[in-house]
Amino acid sequence: MNIKKQSDFAATSYKVHKAESAGFCFGVNRAIKMVEELLDKNYKVCTLGPIIHNMEVVRELEQRGCRPVDSVDELNDGEILVIRSHGVPQSVIDELEKSGAEYKDATCPFVKKIHKTVLSADPENDLVLIAGNKKHPEVCGIIGHCKAECHTFNNEEELDEVLSIILKSNNKQVLVVAQTTFDTKEWKKCIKKIKKLCTNAKIFDTICNATSVRQTEADAIAATSDFMIVIGDRHSSNTGKLFDICKKQCLNTVLIETASELDYSKVRSAKNIGVTAGASTPARIIKEVLDTMSEIKSGETNFEESFEELLEESLKNLNTNERVMGTVLSIAPNEVQVDVGRKQTGIIPASELSNDPNAKPEDIVKVGDEIELLIMKTNDQEGTIMLSKRRVDAQKGWEELQEKVDSQEILTSKVTEAVKGGVIVLYNGVRVFIPASQATATRDESLEDLVGQDVDFRLIEVSQHGRRRRAIGSIRSVLKEQRAAQREEFWKTCEIGKRYKGVVKSLTSYGAFVDLGGVFGMIHISELSWTHIKHPSEVVNVGDTVDVYVKDINEETKKISLGFKNAEDNPWEILKNNYPEGTVVKATIVGLTTFGAFANIIPGIDGLIHISQIANKRIDKPADVLKVGEVVDAKITAIDFDKKRVSLSMRALLPEDEQAPVKETAPVEEVAETEEAPSEDAE
Repeated sequence: MNIKKQSDFAATSYKVHKAESAGFCFGVNRAIKMVEELLDKNYKVCTLGPIIHNMEVVRELEQRGCRPVDSVDELNDGEILVIRSHGVPQSVIDELEKSGAEYKDATCPFVKKIHKTVLSADPENDLVLIAGNKKHPEVCGIIGHCKAECHTFNNEEELDEVLSIILKSNNKQVLVVAQTTFDTKEWKKCIKKIKKLCTNAKIFDTICNATSVRQTEADAIAATSDFMIVIGDRHSSNTGKLFDICKKQCLNTVLIETASELDYSKVRSAKNIGVTAGASTPARIIKEVLDTMSEIKSGETNFEESFEELLEESLKNLNTNERVMGTVLSIAPNEVQVDVGRKQTGIIPASELSNDPNAKPEDIVKVGDEIELLIMKTNDQEGTIMLSKRRVDAQKGWEELQEKVDSQEILTSKVTEAVKGGVIVLYNGVRVFIPASQATATRDESLEDLVGQDVDFRLIEVSQHGRRRRAIGSIRSVLKEQRAAQREEFWKTCEIGKRYKGVVKSLTSYGAFVDLGGVFGMIHISELSWTHIKHPSEVVNVGDTVDVYVKDINEETKKISLGFKNAEDNPWEILKNNYPEGTVVKATIVGLTTFGAFANIIPGIDGLIHISQIANKRIDKPADVLKVGEVVDAKITAIDFDKKRVSLSMRALLPEDEQAPVKETAPVEEVAETEEAPSEDAE
């Protein structure tokens, strides 16, 4: 990745990193040139919608005689229509051809490739998933080329909604494409989920390479910047995504359309400035922004020191770095007053009570408490002493932490916040940074979920350079040891038939994997329900807590097969207890054969009504009397629990005088053995 350093600015106390990929992409540049060439030849030009999502450029083209229109109907005689790089539905092309209007197609080749991909989907057997904003012109165009059933999703949450629909109602081949400017990180998360739940999905990574490079580069620059500028139109989808990506890395990120929107105070105070721009941002606007920043920075030789540095320096100069004991007199939301045995009133600002940003003063101290404090500043004119509790706590904490690193002792404390690249654990007044790679057992777990939770961790580094101190810890190393201990304990006591509570961690087309506490087991799809299901998601979801029992153990591979179905839910047990022979039931016809009809008695169990037991007269075939879906009254005449077979009779319910003898045919068992019939097994 290339990050260009802007080194020709007047000031030398700051750096500007401009993304090499900033500005027009190939498709946008091609479309603009097409319009400009037509205007140069004095053609009257229209564009179907703004040629790009940058109103500055659109206004410039309008001044040269290019006007945007909303539909083909708005075209005037002699005008040439240019289809923008986003592309259009096939219906628009058909309308243009039918009207005989002259047009030029500036659809980006990468977008056209997506059109061909979705067009190839078979309407009968395929289903298309499109990652993108369904209201964006590019996605509307993709949908307009798709003849098969299609669904859109713009993030992982929307994908979950789509999957909940299609997994239960479709057996179709799934094809997945993406809007060319879709967020690459969001795409990876979504694809990971699709691969788990749709194991036969065909995935086409159609995100433009320029988009991937632009987003990756912006992410890297923002991570090293204290002020990040994203340049582009606020209606631009790819610019909006760049802003969201940069904001996650650098909270001080702004989106501007022109140099006139620059915040001079933020530019002046920044030391490392990052700059990127959307695919529809002209190079001249980027240059104007850079030049304006250069002017703002010109002549500056001194920059403001951080508040912390100034405060520490003032404490040093005043020689007030002294510890005293104080008694809490009163507590307010913004400060605590204390008596330190002097004529001045002792004041502890709320920010100096604790390193926990969420803590309230009343939760930290109570009236009458005696606490050790650090004198920060004395103001004899106002008769006050500024004090700090958190700094005393931190000093004591650092002394203790130095010992904990060597001992590798496991510590327990609360996660107070999630920050860029990890989480903060407050231990004895010291902020311990836990990197994301050391915060969870697996990388795909949410850091936000840890906030407010007590965690076990150990220190892996404590260092101090001058006034700069840092403590780094690891939760993962402790979790790894705990899971190893859990696995060892599990295998000591594990046996077939033993029940466990577990958490569903992933789903495949053939079953669900469950975390039993350090060890994983699998529930085969056939074990999830007594009735037939197409996918495990019909019964369980990732994150569900389930009651399971060990069905089988492979000692060599350490693989565990789990049972999930409850015996009391076994339809054959229900039949045995509630439907003895002689019971009259309402049965639904589910299948017809030459020798009889199969009817569903209860979920999971079908019985056979032999052709001789359908009516009191001879019939040629069951279809002459019955149809699939029809509900009939039938009597259970026989149950074979070993062979899982049930015999039913409609004829047995007719009045005796209407039960005329019918010529007998082969017994049920013999017919079943010679002719193919739907399975009567519940399993």
